[in-house]
Amino acid sequence: MKKYDVVMIGGGHNGLVTACYLQRAGLDVIVLEKNAWVGGAATSRELTPGFLYSNCSYVCSLFRPEIMRDLELPKHGLQVISYEGGAVFTRDGDYLASYRDHDSHRREFARFSKRDAEAYDRYARDVTRQCRFIQPLLMRTAPDPFSFKPRDLHEMLYLAKKFGDFSPAKMAATLRFWTMSISDFLDEYFETDVVKAYLALSGIIGTALGPMSPGTAYVLLHHYMGEVDGSVGAWGYARGGMGAVTSALASSFKASGGTIRTGADVAKIMTHRGKATGAVLADGEEVLGKLVVSNADVKRTFLKLVDESALPERFVHRVRHFKMRGSSGKLNIALDSLPEFPALPSGSSCIRGDLHFTDTTERMEKGYDDWKAGRWSADPFVDMMIPTTLDPTMAPPGKHFVSCFVQYCPPKVEGNDWTDADRDAFAETVIKQISDYSPGFRERILHMEVRTPREIEQEVGLTEGNIFQGELTFDQLLFNRPVPGYAQYRSPVRGLYICGSSTHPGGGVMGAPGRNAAAEILRDLRHAPSHMSSAHDVI
Repeated sequence: MKKYDVVMIGGGHNGLVTACYLQRAGLDVIVLEKNAWVGGAATSRELTPGFLYSNCSYVCSLFRPEIMRDLELPKHGLQVISYEGGAVFTRDGDYLASYRDHDSHRREFARFSKRDAEAYDRYARDVTRQCRFIQPLLMRTAPDPFSFKPRDLHEMLYLAKKFGDFSPAKMAATLRFWTMSISDFLDEYFETDVVKAYLALSGIIGTALGPMSPGTAYVLLHHYMGEVDGSVGAWGYARGGMGAVTSALASSFKASGGTIRTGADVAKIMTHRGKATGAVLADGEEVLGKLVVSNADVKRTFLKLVDESALPERFVHRVRHFKMRGSSGKLNIALDSLPEFPALPSGSSCIRGDLHFTDTTERMEKGYDDWKAGRWSADPFVDMMIPTTLDPTMAPPGKHFVSCFVQYCPPKVEGNDWTDADRDAFAETVIKQISDYSPGFRERILHMEVRTPREIEQEVGLTEGNIFQGELTFDQLLFNRPVPGYAQYRSPVRGLYICGSSTHPGGGVMGAPGRNAAAEILRDLRHAPSHMSSAHDVI
């Protein structure tokens, strides 16, 4: 029986990034993916004839440019098209437009409040300062603060120096920022409800917290420091849907000689005398490897795939209490024609960006109150996009694909498992909200896919449907992610590594956890990671 150098569990984007780097370093890597396609949460699927859905993740910005360059992803077909606009619709029939151009953005804010327009420069400056602090850490392995190893001491000194470059006032502001709510943070700059609602959305997406919850200001950074073609803060659509990202990764991996097996559902990670030796598939087949790397989340990896007897009791306790609560749902909709929004001027570029229908942070917080009670939000926050306005390859001529990301959607409904009737009622809540701002929207629907945390967990394997493989709160970042003492992609089992978004620096289609995990594996094998670019500052 063949024994691979590396057995990768899961063909999501981080798993493929790790596999690509290891294969390019000369290792023999096999990727085992339970579905009939690779991609995890970054997939494009034709679920109705002629329409291609980005049926989980739906926009691209966070994916690290260093990884794109190293793995030659444009050569393998990846193209990202940036979008310029967006809008928040207000209940009085108006709208707040958003633009990539800073001055246009300020002028739109001034239409609602001259004070807010003036504050926007100060806000952008202060958030950018926080991005400059955190961004270089994304592509560095978090240090173990309890270790006296030279590399850990060096990384601790690096952190101390970066923090020490701040003045005392900026130090205090940084500590406040990392622990405060997005609502309180925005209140220090702006007075207009719709402006604050527009900016607050980046603090709650994918998180089981409300805008008034401490820690949500940091989540804002996660969505603020992306880039498209060197344009910092820009977001875009991957041409052909988000599956184009993972298709390019899979192509790059196979071009280097790697092996991908789809339909290979891993049931167990094999261990012998404290060392990982391979994986057992659901049909009983054994796939042997000198090393095993799991792209599954930390709970699925250590509570389901590894025998508990092979793990320290304290480690298992910490994994069980790692916060991983589902809070999101998704609707993918095929439309017969482009929807109309009477509030927008004819030909507005806003329709090509993100469209929202929640115009106050108070409405967001009430939606979160529903989640805490175990219900989907009666007045949900919907992040609606129409990628086909810029990428016509995803639908037949004249027709359109609509992506709706929805907060809040609980992993269980009042303590019970989701039923199909619950799923349909959840979808109706979302369609009704859109229809209030877009007359005739319902009549344009040709097909619809509805994904609650139930569907996300069943298909993608994300525990409770949590899209970040664990919440991005201060207690679960850097050397605390996922477990103190094991934040460096290693595990208590020798030869078993983890590379998914449960590890530093967290979720989103970023690739950094996968790249960092590959670097640590190569160090353990004493392979020089010469084919890996160093992180660069772009802000």
